[in-house]
Amino acid sequence: MSRAMCMTWRHSSRLFSCCPLPFTSPLLLAPSHFHYIIPDIIVSHHHSHLLSSFTQNPSSQSSIMESSPPHHQQNESNGTHNISKKSKPMLISESDLRFEFSHHDPSIARINNGSFGSCPASVTAAQHHWQLLFLRQPDHFYFNRLQPAILRSRTLIKDLVNADHVDEISLVDNATTAAAIVLQQIAWAFTEGRFQRGDAVVMLHYAYGAVKKSIHAYVCRAGGQVIEVPLPFPVNSNEEIVDEFRRALMRGKANSGRVRLAVIDHITSMPSVLIPVKELVKICREEGVDQVFVDAAHGIGCTDVDMKEIGADFYTSNLHKWFFCPPSVAFLYCRKTPETSPELHHPVVSHEYGNGLAIESGWIGTRDYSAQLVVSDAIEFTNRFEGGIEGIKKRNHDGVVEMGKMLASAWGTNLGTPQEMCASLIMVGLPVSLGISSDSDAMKLRKHLRENFGVEVPIYYRHPKDGEVNPITGYARISYQVYNTIDDYYKFRDAVNQLVSDGFTCALFPK
Repeated sequence: MSRAMCMTWRHSSRLFSCCPLPFTSPLLLAPSHFHYIIPDIIVSHHHSHLLSSFTQNPSSQSSIMESSPPHHQQNESNGTHNISKKSKPMLISESDLRFEFSHHDPSIARINNGSFGSCPASVTAAQHHWQLLFLRQPDHFYFNRLQPAILRSRTLIKDLVNADHVDEISLVDNATTAAAIVLQQIAWAFTEGRFQRGDAVVMLHYAYGAVKKSIHAYVCRAGGQVIEVPLPFPVNSNEEIVDEFRRALMRGKANSGRVRLAVIDHITSMPSVLIPVKELVKICREEGVDQVFVDAAHGIGCTDVDMKEIGADFYTSNLHKWFFCPPSVAFLYCRKTPETSPELHHPVVSHEYGNGLAIESGWIGTRDYSAQLVVSDAIEFTNRFEGGIEGIKKRNHDGVVEMGKMLASAWGTNLGTPQEMCASLIMVGLPVSLGISSDSDAMKLRKHLRENFGVEVPIYYRHPKDGEVNPITGYARISYQVYNTIDDYYKFRDAVNQLVSDGFTCALFPK
């Protein structure tokens, strides 16, 4: 293909369009930042060395593809990394920001970052570079490039989450894979007789659906029992969660039983609530729970993540949800202590089996590992914002609280949690008149908003309590990420207002 695809991006409510250019043409898209468009690749200023060599000397493509991006060049003789010193990046401009996410559909108010995350163009360009390195010479990439690059990403994550050692960090596809790794060793402990039939695993009632099914698949079949912690919603305080958690542990310890594993969400998915994980982990230690696994699919880039402060045995978080990596990549932290060193293995057994989880996870057969190799590029992207990732987290939190309050006020409803119990996602009550009476209604309304109003937002059905009068049974989970504008939330507000004005109810959906 000799011409690039036309790129369109949104700035507030206005649309700008960049017309296709010849392959060799550079385009100045923003006053402070050069970007070049080439087929299927968007290259920002720190990857422009690739394009300049392509356009000025096509015969030099071989040497280009042999090189790594300048900020993660590697010494192949010893596997070390020569990270070039770079000046502090300029803060991202509004036009740069719009360009970074210009691949988003401009017709959609995308207020659902929590489901699949988002990846800026500069990071996808770096990912594509790694993909081409593999495709050009797979054997050389496998023997000389892949493992040093994965080690570098693991080292960066180790520092980000304040782990003691890089060996405590493994890279896997997603948090669900990490859960399978942890639960697999629990199942083995039951089948090998180290745990007794009837010993318990405790999990929150609002645990992620796939993880709940994994717990039942691994633990129940092996002879363990599962105890769910019932949580109120809407929730008013951390104390409500703590009290229910203590009661669940007591049930697990009844009749001389043992709680072998506690699975605690850092931020529950639906409904979305920021859980007081540090306090719950401390309670687990006091009550003699063998192991604690924190499922933080929404953790890194969304809330504070510090392994030493949290104190769990296992902690996983996706890097593609709130940390700007491409899908899909997550880290799994496994605390190493002299007392506890559980045998952990990747569920996909390959040639590295027995060499430790981090090494096993680094090769599970021929596949695309590029999402695991661009952690440094994601960090570089976050550093273009004031305050880096900490500044992004604060602004996202403040933004989602402000937009949540605006929507609740417009609809005469309420938020699902106090603002201190949310991170970059918040639950907002929907008008009672919409008549949301089942999970099916919630899913149909979500589809209706997407297809007829251009709004992408998850809807949660809350089963009413006995005796409630005119209860709010539908809540929207809104997210806030750097690419969102106030117009996205106004669009959602106006769509719901129109449905109410038109007398719409979910009973009108076909059965």
